[in-house]
Amino acid sequence: MKAVFDANVVIAGAGWRRESHRCLVQAARRRVLPFATLWILEEIRRTSKAMEARGTFKEHSPWAILNWWDGFVRLVEPAPLGKQRSRDAQDDPYLACALSAGAKVIVTLDQDLLALEKPFGIEILTPRALLIWLHRPL
Repeated sequence: MKAVFDANVVIAGAGWRRESHRCLVQAARRRVLPFATLWILEEIRRTSKAMEARGTFKEHSPWAILNWWDGFVRLVEPAPLGKQRSRDAQDDPYLACALSAGAKVIVTLDQDLLALEKPFGIEILTPRALLIWLHRPL
């Protein structure tokens, strides 16, 4: 299944061993095929560096997983959206990426994205909802 992971999910998955991390594991196991744009990868790096400077990562460094993600995720050019679709303009690049990739899902913890529910037929799921969806009976 094609998916786009929001920066907050990738960073949480790299920094802590909770639900977001389990979503990255599902991607590594090829249960989910993740897509991103250069803008998304840059946002992940920029945000991670700022969090590291503030001392947010106390358990371990996220960089091994983030470096793996950079090489693992499939890059696409963003699709044009026309007008702003989300309450937060910083969320529209995730929609543009999902449209370009033909993704069925965006995985996020962002309330502005979650409020969109199903734009362009794309499911917006939390990490927990994705894990439940992946483990449901066929």
